[in-house]
Amino acid sequence: MPVRPRRAAAVLAATASIALSASACTGSADNAAADDPRAATTITFWHGWSDPAEVKAIENNVARFEKAHPNIKVKVVGDISDDKLGQALRAGGSNGPDVISSSTTSNVGKFCASGALADLKPFIEKSGLDLEKTFPKVLRDYTQFEGKRCSLPLLSDAYGLYYNKDAFRKAGLDPEAPPKTWSEFTEVAKKLTKPKGDSYERLGFMPNYLGYETSFSHYMSQWKHAYFDKDGASNVARDPGFAKAMTYQKSLVDALGGFQKLDRYRTTFGDEWGAKHPFHTGQVAMQLDGEWRLKFTQQHKVGFDIGVAPLPVADDEAAEYGKGYLSGTIMGMAPQSKKQNAAWELIKYMTTDTDAVVAFANEIGNVPSTLEALKSPKLTLDPRFKTFLDIARHPASSTSDGAVNGSAYEETLQKFAQQYEKGQVTDLKKGLADTAAQIDRDIAAAK
Repeated sequence: MPVRPRRAAAVLAATASIALSASACTGSADNAAADDPRAATTITFWHGWSDPAEVKAIENNVARFEKAHPNIKVKVVGDISDDKLGQALRAGGSNGPDVISSSTTSNVGKFCASGALADLKPFIEKSGLDLEKTFPKVLRDYTQFEGKRCSLPLLSDAYGLYYNKDAFRKAGLDPEAPPKTWSEFTEVAKKLTKPKGDSYERLGFMPNYLGYETSFSHYMSQWKHAYFDKDGASNVARDPGFAKAMTYQKSLVDALGGFQKLDRYRTTFGDEWGAKHPFHTGQVAMQLDGEWRLKFTQQHKVGFDIGVAPLPVADDEAAEYGKGYLSGTIMGMAPQSKKQNAAWELIKYMTTDTDAVVAFANEIGNVPSTLEALKSPKLTLDPRFKTFLDIARHPASSTSDGAVNGSAYEETLQKFAQQYEKGQVTDLKKGLADTAAQIDRDIAAAK
């Protein structure tokens, strides 16, 4: 599923080049849209899904919209990267989209601040939509920036721990008692690891930041933290959670064989979205991943008993076990669109209609994004999926903060974390201070 790397570290590099300037974006951000949403019209919708099953799911959802709104036809264009999306929003014109979806929530700050996406507030107010009664708080937060709402959530993702129950049993571990704290996790990962020469027959867990989904931001969700202080300055050098997270991850790398040995093994892994994913093949016994992995294990007929659980938490935060990292897909409209009222009808339907949200969640295997859909009896997902619904509802679950330059601060932090795990940087305190200073300079330059 090529769209999924949005959630891995690879997405940070891929989205870095989206330079959206406010001066390049024109349109009816003040909702001067004059089109009649009841008139016969065609709007264009760009999305990032490319896996055939997911493309079919989004097409089914659009078909449901067209049945409910027979006057509005939707031209659907898939496999659109955020890079291409950014270029189109800058350029405008009749060949661009009216409605977009993006799977990189950390770019919402950039989209909103630059005017790349239209302000949805006038449309929301005109529709009488109560956002607090419709969406969970984390989702409301990551779809706006500094009071400007330029997007709404369309399904969400919750990250947890997948583990091979058969491997647990063979290692003498209780498959019904996955580790809850990071110290427990280290011991379990070591017991599940089976060395083979200078490599592994099986690795308990791949901790490297270049591993699938083991980005720093995903780890960080399991420690209390704040990326920025109340004045908007980087907090990574002052908040002790960041040093604790990096120190633990480095200790896990060392406990499982060291960076070089682990990284050589990592290069033997198959594609993250194919049948040869290392969790599917048994090369790793535990995997940090999103809820969609359940669908993939079924699709590729993985032949062992799979358990799912929340990711462990810091030992001194055991009371918050059950939380996790949240992300998801967002929808917005192009400010240059001449059909914004019709575009809003599609956005409103796909993001707030309970039956539409539930049907899409069932087909695509993601977490529903509205409060009503989360408790709908029509959800027909794998029973293990409840773990991810619980993570999504957990009050301490979190996501990456928005910034005026999008994911740039995450890229900077991820780069330093990689240097630290490799041993290229040994002074963690100084390294975090330098990283915070760089983040502040980059944000200042983007304003």
